[in-house]
Amino acid sequence: MAQPDGPVHAGYRTQTVDADADLIVVGAGAAGLYAALCAAREGARIALVSARPLAETASYWAQGGLAAALAPEDSPERHESDTETAGRRLVRRSAAAVLCSEAPARFRDLEALGVRFDADRHGTLELGLEGGHSIRRVAHAGGSATGRRILRELSAAAAEHERIDVLEGDRASALALDRDGRCAGLDTAAGQALRGRAVVLATGGAAALWSRTTNPPGSFGSGLLLARGAGAELADLEFAQFHPTAVTGVRGREGFLVSEAVRGEGATLHGPDGERFVDELAPRDEVACAIAHAMRDHDVPHVHLDMRAVDPERFPNVVGALREAGLDPATELVPVAPASHYVMGGIATDLQGRSTVPGLYAVGECACTGLHGANRLASNSLSECFVFGRRAALAGLAEPEAREAPALTPAGVEPPSRETRTAMWRHAGLERDRDGLTSLLEDQHPLVRLVAASALAREESRGSHRRTDFQQTDAMLDHRHSVISATAEEVTAVQWT
Repeated sequence: MAQPDGPVHAGYRTQTVDADADLIVVGAGAAGLYAALCAAREGARIALVSARPLAETASYWAQGGLAAALAPEDSPERHESDTETAGRRLVRRSAAAVLCSEAPARFRDLEALGVRFDADRHGTLELGLEGGHSIRRVAHAGGSATGRRILRELSAAAAEHERIDVLEGDRASALALDRDGRCAGLDTAAGQALRGRAVVLATGGAAALWSRTTNPPGSFGSGLLLARGAGAELADLEFAQFHPTAVTGVRGREGFLVSEAVRGEGATLHGPDGERFVDELAPRDEVACAIAHAMRDHDVPHVHLDMRAVDPERFPNVVGALREAGLDPATELVPVAPASHYVMGGIATDLQGRSTVPGLYAVGECACTGLHGANRLASNSLSECFVFGRRAALAGLAEPEAREAPALTPAGVEPPSRETRTAMWRHAGLERDRDGLTSLLEDQHPLVRLVAASALAREESRGSHRRTDFQQTDAMLDHRHSVISATAEEVTAVQWT
């Protein structure tokens, strides 16, 4: 019998787990679960720390799919070209090559783990078209329920795996470093001391730093602050992607994301005059900016998404959620406006997920490999979770065993205030300038100050970073990533190979 789409609970664990786990994974979204499972399949012992019950992480709500060159007429090279085009000459080419060449194998592994991707009545895989892709390339599971379907299977596998100890309802409070500066474990808020060969942070992103967002409140960059407290470099924090079509003005569904796949199946965007004003399948930065300008020019709080020509059965969770809120997208227009959705920046890593602190890894949205450049290609993020989650797990297991009791490096990891989130939306939103960003340098939240410093340092407009006082793209900054010093709020432009 098929399992329901609801969360999987491993049961809250309060007892001390094996203090000598081979790998410690923080975060039980797609990246963390997959990293834990990959390591466990190698015979390793894993401690998996999750602040939320399994399958209640941000990945659970992901409506996008998994981008991979699976069609006969597609290729990794074509996927890579689309990734680079969307990323506005800031994509780290080696990261894009890794993702695009390995994504098909990770798709097949997910199928082996029990994820059933959408297929037609003949059993042929159905691939969706999303913004920035030159071909149908996005695999979905349950239409726009991809996140919950994948998380359901991965969570169940992790909860049942004899080599994975799950600590639900707990979070990392401090990373542990030995005298050589190598990360050899962590302490949790509940008082558990976990030690291992390596720590993999899969703590999600920071889009909830902005007041209007598609993300849950916990997505404020806690993993980035933990890593920085241990001496890790961060990168590209100025690049925050605003999803074009988040519901607005509908009680109970404010910020609810209407998947880009809906536009891929024919949904259109209309201004207050009823006219279309943008190519709905252009990269997200273009569509979001066009919507913002239409709202400003007509002095309206939203534009309209017309889903009436789209088969409601293709997107049952989107249609169901809107109908529950009293709006039927099969007969009515949906009010939408941009919302903070995905931060391309994060903990700077190499192609194995290694941060600049030995023994500390980062994968998923909390990491920055340079893959997404200045604007993430739709549905590359789920693929990233699996491709780099596996790479980090295998590399972490190759780290040496800790030989001494490490010292803790606590970090202040507090959510932003309402005032801070409002200030971020006003001064570091779709468009920003020097005066607004400078005011954020005085904010009490450390990550807000780092975002502002990064945005101030990049005196150009590129992808999701748009400066009204520097409206042109500076060719001298092509492929130059904004790296933040581990010890100060200094930003350096660095070219990654």
